[in-house]
Amino acid sequence: IFSFSSQKSHHFSRLSAMSVYKLFYFDIRGRGEVVRQTLALAGIPFEDIRLPRPADGPQWAEFKSKTPFGQMPVLEVDGKQIPQAFAISRFIASQHGLAGATAFEAAWVDAIADQWKDFHTEFSKFLFVKLGFREGNEKLLKAEHGIPSLDNFFPLIEKQLKETGSGFLVGDSVTWVDLLIAEAVQVISTAEPDFLDAFPEVLKHEQKIHAIPLIKKWIENRPEQRR
Repeated sequence: IFSFSSQKSHHFSRLSAMSVYKLFYFDIRGRGEVVRQTLALAGIPFEDIRLPRPADGPQWAEFKSKTPFGQMPVLEVDGKQIPQAFAISRFIASQHGLAGATAFEAAWVDAIADQWKDFHTEFSKFLFVKLGFREGNEKLLKAEHGIPSLDNFFPLIEKQLKETGSGFLVGDSVTWVDLLIAEAVQVISTAEPDFLDAFPEVLKHEQKIHAIPLIKKWIENRPEQRR
């Protein structure tokens, strides 16, 4: 279904609307990955433009002034730019049945995403050191930020999955926030394999989401990266 070029820019070969989509982000998964997976699940062909790290490199310095907020990811649709990963994901999801079946469900999708953002702010203080993106005392950061933030967030996700009973976080079908959480779980489990053992529903959810054919295909073909 998908074909990829050998360059840093990868292309989907599926037919879609006439709009031209270009996604700009660094050559990592990071905040851009939920957007990439949402586009993949929506079946939207897009140009996956990956700027090389480091973040202070010349290519990003040149492109930065051309972005709305001086940040990536940025989605360009027919030449018009949309910044911020969650705004982009909502934009795509709302047009392709991936944002919740009702206004109430859509609010819950956003609520879980916002809660994840709070979690990630704290957890990343440990994770970025663990993955080698920053320097720091890994053991201390794990104790002060990694474990406490994980223990605050994932019981909420475990409870939510038990309450829906559908295998999805909101309602009875996949939404973009399922992609967000499943990606986070995969990254965490790779970095610390036993971190999430106390949350079986969370682990089953990750397996379920990443077994969706379009997502499975995306994961199998994306560049190999730790995060």
